[in-house]
Amino acid sequence: MAIRNQLRLLLTAGSLVTAAVANPLPKPLGDDTDDLPLPLVIWHGLGDTYAAEGIRGVGELAEAIHPGTLVYYIRMDDDASKDRSATFLGNVTEQIEKACADIAAHPILSTAPAIDALGFSQGGQFLRGYVERCNSPPVRSLVTFGSQHNGITAFRECPTSDWVCRVAMALLKGNAWSSLVQSRLVPAQYYRNPEQYDQYLEHSNFLADINNERAAKNAEYKENISKLENLVLYMFADDKTVVPKETAWFEEVNGTEITPLRARKLYSEDWIGLRELDRKGGLQFKTAPGDHMELSEKVLNETFAEFFGPLKLKNKVPVPVQPGHGDL
Repeated sequence: MAIRNQLRLLLTAGSLVTAAVANPLPKPLGDDTDDLPLPLVIWHGLGDTYAAEGIRGVGELAEAIHPGTLVYYIRMDDDASKDRSATFLGNVTEQIEKACADIAAHPILSTAPAIDALGFSQGGQFLRGYVERCNSPPVRSLVTFGSQHNGITAFRECPTSDWVCRVAMALLKGNAWSSLVQSRLVPAQYYRNPEQYDQYLEHSNFLADINNERAAKNAEYKENISKLENLVLYMFADDKTVVPKETAWFEEVNGTEITPLRARKLYSEDWIGLRELDRKGGLQFKTAPGDHMELSEKVLNETFAEFFGPLKLKNKVPVPVQPGHGDL
């Protein structure tokens, strides 16, 4: 399927803006699924919504690369405004439970042999939570862009007119470790300040658990991550929104000291299966140019062609070349 020449994708500060593209209906899954693309689930980021034009455009681009792809957009509410509010306000554990239940109840997703998953910003670590905690149907390849896998040490600035964001961030800066904040404010649940590590281990509602950082380890988390075919971690080269940007690669940043994933206990003791996945060639570190969520069509095309598509990828899908298209 040709992509219209006007297609341009620009993802900034958690929102995606795209021009219109063609959107044919996906083919239903049949008995012979080897040549049909696996369904793709997408979880958007902070301040965005499942119904945003740009998010839909990304799904349509995935379908253009692999015609027949069923794309499912994870949402906390069918009302787009409420879904956006849930990116700031809510309990991440409950949100992942809802995503698990919704996907398991979907008439097509629930019967698929596997699914692929695409997470933007915080949606990336939430999809990793899906893999670790339920994974039914199982994820084949998980791709994350600018996600906070090792947490954040600072909170974002909000536009003056965005009162939901401003209220949430004001509460976060007050006491990120209170039970109220940890159970109600989404970014607090992946806040991880190395200088307050003991408080983080004791009070974190989400990240300390899915990173298996506490003394009691969950063996299922490790097992599920190690079963992935691919975990593709994109970091934005000039990310100024996510602090530190290296969190996208599970790196530990403490002041000016940066510890790569492979030099951390998280990896050497294989708390969540990353070492096992790496040894079979499934752990991929990639860099995207630009600031947070500034994505080019070229990067998306190449990613979708390489990691998504039929259950048994015999050959990589050639990336369509559009006249005049390139990095945006």
